[in-house]
Amino acid sequence: MTTLESLVDLLDLEGIELNLFRGRSPQEHSQRVFGGQVVGQALVAATRTVEEDRVAHSLKGDFLRPGDPKTPILYEVDRIRDGKSFNTRRVVAIQHGKAIFAMSVGFQKQEMGLEHQMPMPDVPRPDDLPDPEIVRAETRKRAPEEFKHWYDGDRAFEQKIIDPVDEFAPEKRPPFMGVWVRSAGSLPDDRALHQCLLAYVSDMNLLDTCVLPHGVSWMDKRFQAASLDHSIWFHRDFRADEWMLFVQDGPAAAGGRGFNRGLVYTESGELVASMSQEGLIRFHG
Repeated sequence: MTTLESLVDLLDLEGIELNLFRGRSPQEHSQRVFGGQVVGQALVAATRTVEEDRVAHSLKGDFLRPGDPKTPILYEVDRIRDGKSFNTRRVVAIQHGKAIFAMSVGFQKQEMGLEHQMPMPDVPRPDDLPDPEIVRAETRKRAPEEFKHWYDGDRAFEQKIIDPVDEFAPEKRPPFMGVWVRSAGSLPDDRALHQCLLAYVSDMNLLDTCVLPHGVSWMDKRFQAASLDHSIWFHRDFRADEWMLFVQDGPAAAGGRGFNRGLVYTESGELVASMSQEGLIRFHG
């Protein structure tokens, strides 16, 4: 799996022309590009086209086609608006001459204003939960041989799931999930990098939430899942190398699709981001 060092390197896009950037994918076992990678790289491309005093406040993207991990991804940025306070960018990710992803990003010159937030729920703290490396090693022992490689190698992020499900025989349960997340190492003081890393990791567990009431394992070959769209709103500054609590729910599933929402808190209880996603969830019974 992608290490933190290699992930930061993946987010360092190559500028090949004005408003045009090239990204690549890690050479792993995946048959398609991870959606969070495309979201993160698209945000990098958009950020490269605004002034340093502008901060991303929202992004809204649509996954159009599966990405090919063996082929570089071209990111084309359209500078839709440059205002006194706000900037708008449209980013299209292209492979083999076709758009695979399109995203709108809003930037704002930082300012002070009215503030309030929903309080962080009372959940176990990271130090009260098991070491994720131990959990992963124990899970790997139970995994079928064809899936063992998913549990090998270093990770870019540490994750501690509150009340985790049994990945091999999941029981039906309400569509709620809590996950503590942080990067597997320290990061430089670069606000944009921390936002792009949050964009990357936000696609890891969100879609799983709406599947919980159905007791379906991602390893079941009859199950098909894919992200259809993804949105994030950034409320406050944060660090991706400090523990963040992802509080997620899946209010509805219908028509072969599942809808999910998430709130992201710092360990001190500050609400720093919100997110939503609709995904394809098909079960070929």
